[in-house]
Amino acid sequence: MTKKRGTHSKLFVLDTNVLMHDPSSLFRFEEHDVYLPMVTLEELDNNKKGMTEVARNARQASRFIEEIIGSTLDSLEDGCPLSKNGNNFSSGRLFLQTRAVVTVELPMLAGSKADNQILGVVADQQKKFPERQVILVSKDINIRIKARAMGIAAQDYFNDKVLEDTELLYTGTTELPADFWDKHSKNMESWQEAGRMFYRVTGPLCSSLLVNQFVYYDFETPMHAIVRGQEGNSAALEVLKDYTQPKHNVWGITARNREQNFALNLLMDPEIDFITLLGQAGTGKTLLTLASALTQTLDKKIYSEIIMTRVTVPVGEDIGFLPGTEEEKMTPWMGALEDNLDVLNKTDDEAGDWGRAATQDLIRTRIKVKSMNFMRGRTFLHKFLIIDEAQNLTPKQMKTLITRAGPGTKVVCLGNIAQIDTPYLTEGSSGLTYVVDRFKGWSHSGHITLMRGERSRLADFAAETL
Repeated sequence: MTKKRGTHSKLFVLDTNVLMHDPSSLFRFEEHDVYLPMVTLEELDNNKKGMTEVARNARQASRFIEEIIGSTLDSLEDGCPLSKNGNNFSSGRLFLQTRAVVTVELPMLAGSKADNQILGVVADQQKKFPERQVILVSKDINIRIKARAMGIAAQDYFNDKVLEDTELLYTGTTELPADFWDKHSKNMESWQEAGRMFYRVTGPLCSSLLVNQFVYYDFETPMHAIVRGQEGNSAALEVLKDYTQPKHNVWGITARNREQNFALNLLMDPEIDFITLLGQAGTGKTLLTLASALTQTLDKKIYSEIIMTRVTVPVGEDIGFLPGTEEEKMTPWMGALEDNLDVLNKTDDEAGDWGRAATQDLIRTRIKVKSMNFMRGRTFLHKFLIIDEAQNLTPKQMKTLITRAGPGTKVVCLGNIAQIDTPYLTEGSSGLTYVVDRFKGWSHSGHITLMRGERSRLADFAAETL
């Protein structure tokens, strides 16, 4: 077998879960070679049935493998080039296991378990090519631990990570330094437009600002503004509307802190089509979003209805098959919606019980609860779409949902990337992290990370100490 392609190129042995997580992983190893054990192909075959994301990925991986291999049999020993079909990312080759591996030398591994067979293959390749680096790539922590115990190099699959460190994730805000006006007020312009105040500032900090990023100056004359335009070393800032004032309340809700004020400025802006709100439990993500959705749907009539959906990943055991319509089946998942509607319904003190009951019925007719499973192929016109618990979505599912938006629709994604319940998704590879990173700087999208919990002193203390 002519695998001597230079000792600098590594040989990556892929576990099945990598292909089922990201079928395009075959093309993500640049100049290095990829090796697929026969067990990996067997497991792909076992997982191909069904309509789940995993089954779809297994089928796609099989299609990719067939495209690479083609119909010729003579080239399997030498490996098939991964650069087929216009793929210019990888110059390595794909190798399949073409002969049985004797695992007698691995007495530590009991039985014919798939993981153990894969480890046997890696050990065999290591023996065969002592001059090359042979590395097992798997999303399964246990097989990586076993591999290291046997002296086999093992790695997680990192290519799907948007960010190595989620601490670096864009927060949507930046604090201006105390000497900001000294350095940036030269040739400053200010003007008013439609009752809003604008400043154009020039200076070194402006080049690092992004469109729709919030800036705040909390020194002698505090200023909270949003970047409306940025070019070179100049930026246009718009002074924010202060939603902490009771006169500017949104459906009876006022902002309780700086980030909530920023979030309401985004949510109430008709020019912004896509918003992501991140924050731990109790920061007010759902309440602020629903308050602004009701104001713009019922009072301002900008949107025709509110659609709320969420990922149905249970924290405990599943509750089995539920009777009823799509809406009724989703009800147990929508406790957050019910709780927030109770709060919003109590904001009108003068209405009395009858008035509140009437408002509640009106709200119910305008809020639709939809399941994500039936979103494919739909188009939403003039709707306010709220995607709750968005951290449990993969980037591909996130794309499917956001591309449902038709003209006049606003999409708001809410989530807490520290609370991911989906297997194989991490803070770095979550669909929510992905969209925050990809959408930053677009003039019709905005992002804010809510910092302070406003639920109760008990909830805040629990969030910090537990």
